[in-house]
Amino acid sequence: MRRVEDPAPDLQAGRIGRAHGLDGSFYVTVPRPRLLAVETNVTVAGRRTTIVRRAGTDEHPIVRLEGIGDRVAAQALRGVALMVEQLEAPALVEGEWWAHELEGCAVVDGERLIGTVSRLIELPSCEALEVRREQGGESLLVPMVKDAIRRMAVSEGRIEVDMGFLGETGPGEHGPGPGEHGPPATRQGGGR
Repeated sequence: MRRVEDPAPDLQAGRIGRAHGLDGSFYVTVPRPRLLAVETNVTVAGRRTTIVRRAGTDEHPIVRLEGIGDRVAAQALRGVALMVEQLEAPALVEGEWWAHELEGCAVVDGERLIGTVSRLIELPSCEALEVRREQGGESLLVPMVKDAIRRMAVSEGRIEVDMGFLGETGPGEHGPGPGEHGPPATRQGGGR
């Protein structure tokens, strides 16, 4: 079970990709755009520095860090993670969570314990919770959509899902009929 009092881990803003130009700028791979703003403090290979340039798009951001002054220096760091302290990250709006906040939450359908969130994954159409089942076996993927998730009580370490909508029911149960998906859940945020 997730412990709410655990300190917040650093957030990965992305990884240093190939160099861009001669001034030490580089592409960021697996980016979290919200964490890549100019003047954001980041830790790279154990060294704290600041983002001094941000260009490109959210999908293909280009960043330059203070102290990385040329192409050779940027190339030497290729593949290294850009880490941001969660306390310095932009505030999330109500109904949004960082991925690590969801990990360890109990997943239930009514009073039935389904399992525990092991991670948040990005699918082509949406994000999904990967749930390690209580009874073992193959993991369950729960899309982060209102029809699949009835309620997000992250501060309580609990996420309520609709197993009927997910095509799974317990013994003697039946899923909802066409168009019956239960009450809408609160709006989910991304793991961004």
